[in-house]
Amino acid sequence: MENSAEAAPAADAAPALPTPRQATLAIAGVMAGMLLSALDQTVVSVALPSIVGELGGLERLPWVVTVYLVTSMAVTPLWGKVSDLYGRRTVVQCAIGVFVVGSVLCGVAQSIWQLIVFRGLQGLGAGGLFVLALAVIADVVPPERRGRYQGMFGAVFGLSSVVGPLVGGWFTDGPGWRWIFLINVPVGVLALVATAVGLRIRSPQRPHTVDFAGAALVAGAVVCALLYLNWAGDTYGWAAPGSLLLAAGALALGVLFVWVETRAAEPVIPMGLFRNPVFGIGALFGLLAGAAMFAGIVFLPLYFQAVMGMSSTRSGLAMLPAMFGLTVTSIASGQLISKNGKYKVFPVSGSALLVVTMLLLSRLDADTPYWQIGLYAFLFGAGVGLVMQPVITAVQNSVPPQDIGAATSAANFFQRMGSAVGVAVLGTVLTTRVTDRLTDVGPDTARAADKGVTALHRLPEPLRGRALDGYAHAMGDMFLVCVLLVAVALVVSLFLKEMPRRADPATERPAEEAPATS
Repeated sequence: MENSAEAAPAADAAPALPTPRQATLAIAGVMAGMLLSALDQTVVSVALPSIVGELGGLERLPWVVTVYLVTSMAVTPLWGKVSDLYGRRTVVQCAIGVFVVGSVLCGVAQSIWQLIVFRGLQGLGAGGLFVLALAVIADVVPPERRGRYQGMFGAVFGLSSVVGPLVGGWFTDGPGWRWIFLINVPVGVLALVATAVGLRIRSPQRPHTVDFAGAALVAGAVVCALLYLNWAGDTYGWAAPGSLLLAAGALALGVLFVWVETRAAEPVIPMGLFRNPVFGIGALFGLLAGAAMFAGIVFLPLYFQAVMGMSSTRSGLAMLPAMFGLTVTSIASGQLISKNGKYKVFPVSGSALLVVTMLLLSRLDADTPYWQIGLYAFLFGAGVGLVMQPVITAVQNSVPPQDIGAATSAANFFQRMGSAVGVAVLGTVLTTRVTDRLTDVGPDTARAADKGVTALHRLPEPLRGRALDGYAHAMGDMFLVCVLLVAVALVVSLFLKEMPRRADPATERPAEEAPATS
């Protein structure tokens, strides 16, 4: 294997693949890091009442969730690019280290402001864990086997996102909310050891220039956009001066970012990627599909709690059909991509399935039996499993080895941006429709909703039944918006180009002839 590395004719040539044992350890390490990153997107949500009870700061509580999402997404392109410049191993371990330190600080926070700041630090590390995990697959696994592993990673990411509220409820009701963060420490340490031993890939030998200006601009644009979407709809109003200033800031910083990237020596997101038709279509598809994907993950548990009266733990258990559907299709699609190299069929069929599923979810009411919702949840999970990873596989297959990190992080950035924007916009739609429908039922129901979803279940009959039915129909209105998003994603997926599988970079032979690594 050493000879293979030395035989590389050019500085940009990909390094030789590691041994099977090293590859297994490397994949286990980055998978553990990705698991932590995905869990911490949703695991905190059910612990928020307990956090307020101890730290106070009810009006600042949403930032405990939002700041993690903002920082993790804003630095995603930077992690991928830096890993292309300085080598995957060092940067992966740096991301794990930042995440673990942030987790420790969150676990010992003594005020709501401390928790918000430390969650932001945790998010900085989390932004690298998922995208670098996907890039590591391209480093340690030959092309003909990548789809299989990416399917497994997609299943782990999706499952951890869905199961987050269940895990958070268990820790909150048991040892306490601080252990939601402290449990990350032993897992993070094991991930550090596994990547130190297994991820032995020669760093690229070429001059390094980090595009800090581009990273700062894209982070600023993302922060302004998310603040606008989170604050304008239900706090200040879409046309308020402060809201419009945030929107103008996001637009101006975005335009300036593009201008800077066209002139940067080592851009965070190389603008040349958008001339690649596979990347351009994949980025747009990820933006649209990401919005609809997180809608189900976030709002289905809300339906179980608000309309069906389930506890946080029970609502997590009610998502088991979605977990099963996601696991089956994510792993199966990965296996099929590895077998025949064809990927386009999965985003197309997954988008079509999600269109049907969102239409079914839009017809929910307060009397819909759980077996029926469970079936819809299974179909939702199956659709998500089909659309998550195949597009990443397509993007990685369409760029040269030296750009895999940047392309992977950029594609993942658009998917995460879609998720964040989708949750913000769809949350505003839901809030507006809930207010409208409950006001139609009666002013008492609207006031009860302001006090929390459990207050609706304390209303006397028949007011309670009418209020719950109005809440269910408001969620149906929100899922109708998801139908439009997924329908556009379906059309976009039809333009995704099917490209032949690349040769194994370690042997320069076609992938079908490359030796297996495990």
